[in-house]
Amino acid sequence: MSDTTKIVVLDGYTINPGDNPWDPLLVLGDCTIHDRTSPDQKLVRAADADVILVSKVKLDEDTLRALPKLKYISMLATGYNNVDVEAAGRLGIPVSNVPAYSTESVVQTTFALLLELTMQTGLHDRAVKAGEWIRCPDHSFWKTPLVELDGLTIGIIGYGTIGRAVARVARAFGMTVIAHTPRIPRGVENEAVRFVSLEELFATADVVSLHCPQTPDNGGFVNAALLGLMKPGAYLLNLARGGLVNEDDLAQALVSGRIAGAGLDVVAHEPMLAGNPLLTAPNCVITPHIAWASLAARRRLMGVVAANLAAFKAGSPINVVNSQFLAARM
Repeated sequence: MSDTTKIVVLDGYTINPGDNPWDPLLVLGDCTIHDRTSPDQKLVRAADADVILVSKVKLDEDTLRALPKLKYISMLATGYNNVDVEAAGRLGIPVSNVPAYSTESVVQTTFALLLELTMQTGLHDRAVKAGEWIRCPDHSFWKTPLVELDGLTIGIIGYGTIGRAVARVARAFGMTVIAHTPRIPRGVENEAVRFVSLEELFATADVVSLHCPQTPDNGGFVNAALLGLMKPGAYLLNLARGGLVNEDDLAQALVSGRIAGAGLDVVAHEPMLAGNPLLTAPNCVITPHIAWASLAARRRLMGVVAANLAAFKAGSPINVVNSQFLAARM
C-alpha cells in the first residue's frame, strides 16, 4: 500500500485534545482527523477511507458493507465492542485494538476511587475549608468512619493484565486477593491469589473490583442477586464497562445501605444521562471515564495505533482481534 493511503480518524478529540499530536500517523498516509462524528456523518466522512481509526463511533455490519474501499480498522482503545468485528472479518477487514496501554493509569484510578470511599478525603477537605477544624474543640475530627485497607479482601473480576496489576497494588496495601475469571492465565502459580466462583467472590470480598470485558453474555450481570450477597460494609468498583452493572439495582443497594459504597469510572450510557439513578445514590463516587486518559497512557496509545497501521501497511497486521473471522483472501 502506498503513502497515499487514505486514513480517517472519526473521533479523535479525547485521544488528542491538544496535548498529544497525531504526528506518528501523519507520516503513514493522507490523514483526515475529525474530533467527533455523529451517526449521520460517518458514511460521508469514511466513504473514501482505506483505513478507519475509531474509538466510540459504532461501525455495524450495514455501515461496513457501505464502505467498499475500507481495508483496515484500528481502534483508538482496547475495547472493540463498538465495531462488528465478526462482520468485518467476513468482509476481509482486520480490526486491531490497543492492548495494555492504560494499565497503570487504570490501576491508579481504581485505588483513587477506593481511597476516596474509605477515607473520604474530599469530604474532609470541604469540612476544613468550611471552618469546621477552626471551630473544633479537639485537635482532630472525622465525619465518617475511616476504613483501613490492610487485612481486607479484594475480589477481582477479570484477571488479565489490569486485574493482575490491581492485585499487585492491593497486596502492597496488605489486602488479601481473590479473583474470578473464565480462564486462569499462565504464570500465576507464584502469585498470592485464590480463584473462586462468582458467588463466593461477592459474598467474601470487602471490595469487589470489575476489570473484565463486556460481552453479549454478561451485560448487567452485577444485579440485585449478586449485590445481595455482599457484606454490608463492602464496596463495588467498576473500572471496566458500565453495562456490566444493573444501575437500578446498584442504586437501590446504595440507597438501602445494603452495601457501603461504589466507585465508578464508567456507566452504561456515556455521556451519562440526566436520569441515571446513580447520580443521587449515596456513597457513590463517579468519575467521567478518565481511568485511561492520563497523558502518559494516551501517548502510549498513539504509539501503538501508529505501529498497528505501519504493520498493516507492511502486510503483517498486529493486535488483530478478529483473525478467526477473516475471509480466506486475507
